[in-house]
Amino acid sequence: MQLNDALLTKLEKLSALEIEPQKREGILNQLSEIVSFVENLNELDLDQEEATFTTLSGGTPFREDEPHNNPDIIQTILNHAPDSSEGFFVVPKIIE
Repeated sequence: MQLNDALLTKLEKLSALEIEPQKREGILNQLSEIVSFVENLNELDLDQEEATFTTLSGGTPFREDEPHNNPDIIQTILNHAPDSSEGFFVVPKIIE
């Protein structure tokens, strides 16, 4: 896949970033190297490989799901909030 200035402009727009004109050529080269590497991965023959979802043999170890209620944590978080009342965050109304 060949990257060009039009594609870079589109990526710039989608990411809401502005790339300085003197850096555009360098970024195009870096993106081209990344795309070339990914295209190399497409050449791998993976038909005989089984899909793997975890590296742990025997599955994921489970732990008991025990709820913990620590009011100090709640109060600490609310103390750092811009505004709170009766244990809740107070936010500006956005819907009439």
